[in-house]
Formats: sequence, C-alpha cells, structure tokens
Amino acid sequence: MKQLSSPMKQVRTIAVTSGKGGVGKTNVVANLAISLQRTGRKVLIFDADLGLSNIDVLFGMAPKYNIRHLLNGEKSFREILVRSPEGILILPASSGVEELTNLDEFQRLRLLDEFDSFDEEIDYLLVDTGAGISANVMFFCIAAQEIVVVVTPEPTSLTDAYALIKVLYSKYQERHFKVLVNYTNSSAEALEVFRRLQLVTERFLNISLDYLGYIPYDKALQRAVISQKAVVTSEPDSPSARSFDSISMRLNSTAQRAPKGSIQFFLGNLFGVRSDAGL
Repeated sequence: MKQLSSPMKQVRTIAVTSGKGGVGKTNVVANLAISLQRTGRKVLIFDADLGLSNIDVLFGMAPKYNIRHLLNGEKSFREILVRSPEGILILPASSGVEELTNLDEFQRLRLLDEFDSFDEEIDYLLVDTGAGISANVMFFCIAAQEIVVVVTPEPTSLTDAYALIKVLYSKYQERHFKVLVNYTNSSAEALEVFRRLQLVTERFLNISLDYLGYIPYDKALQRAVISQKAVVTSEPDSPSARSFDSISMRLNSTAQRAPKGSIQFFLGNLFGVRSDAGL
C-alpha cells in the first residue's frame, strides 16, 4: 500500500453511528458540525451512508458531483467537495455508489492520493455512517478515532445500539464509546436511557461508555426536521439548539482518545483495516 506522507495537523475523526435507522443520526451530524464550526473549529463531513446519503439535503444543497466521479477519475477531490453556507466542507456520496469496502486497489490508491494532496487545515472529520451492523458501518467505525452512538428512548433503539456495540467489541476490540441520547423529553429520561444501556454493557461486555449528552425533542426541532434544516441555524435559541451547542463545547473541552495524526491517517487506517479486520 502507498505510504502516507508525514503527519500534519492532528485531526479529530469521529464516526457518528446508530444501531437502527430513524434515530436522527444525520441530523445530529449536521447540527454538531455547524455548532463546532461556530466555535472556530473547521469541520469536514464525510457522508459515509453511501446507500442512503442525505447530509447534503439537510444543508439545502444538491452537489453536482460525488465520490463516484472521484473514483472514476472524472473529478479531483477538491472538485467534488462542497461547502455549506455555514462554511462546512462536505464530501458527498449518493445513492447507488459502490461501497468503499469493495473498492479495488486502484480506487483506494486514488482516494489516498487525493486526500494526501488536500492541504486545507481541518479540526474535525465527522463521519456519518449508515445504521446497523453491516460490514460498511463496522468499516468506518473502526477507522475513526472516536465512536458516537446515537440512541433514542425507543426500546428497539437500545436493543440495536447494544447489538452494534457488541459486534464492535467482540469482533473488532473497540472498547470506548460515547452515547448521545436523541429525541428525548427530559434530561432525566436521557440519563435513564443511558443507564439502561450502560447496565447491560457492563454486565456482558468489558467496555467504557461515556455519556455525551442529550437532545430534547422540542417543537423547534420538530419544525427543523420537517423542513430539512439544522435547528441550530433555524432556531438557535431553542432548547434543542442549545443542547447541540453544549455537546460541541463538551467535545472541544475533552481530549481526543489516542491522537493519530493528520487527516491522511483516517484514510490510511480506513483502507488498512480491511484485511486486518477481515472485512
């Protein structure tokens, strides 16, 4: 495999994932990205939900090009990147794009070369994965430095989140997870959801769960979801928007686990884990 260049600025790579769909994962990514950007951090979103990509929709954008054009050699990395009105960089995917786990060696090297030539400084790389326990989801989670699992108070969300964590622990030795409780009625309910997940993981798995915070399902968030907007932009003074701001501040105030170098590391690890993890 191609050797990566020397590390530049350290980039915090966070995979945002979930055990099931419908828990608002992509909405979380969009709002956190905007909130982090407003604290002075520079953010790049990697839309890794390749079968059902929609991060661009939440930003009201319709990218002309995506990863397919990059891998086919039609466009460069910079040509497919889009910048949201808030200044966030987005690496877009689209429905029907071949999964990255199935890339051939030439495509992997091309993507590595393109990332290697990307010299814009980034503080956060947020990876919006698919939902569930597919190989594609595992692939992106184990490549990132940190994993944020989005759950809701629904019993099926907790069950599926546990299944996701169990696979990542038992098969890929991941032991550290952050939990964000979404669409909750109160902080007390959110803590109870986290406690229930923590109890079952402590009983059966040797892992660490950290409570990242919660997002209340207020009317502002409902309106934002329906209108496909980020609540931190549409109604920045709402309880849900303030919660996103609190979580972004918490991320900024906590040290990243096991710093691993520049943005190139993510891609190097991403394409290096395939054979090691048996994907």
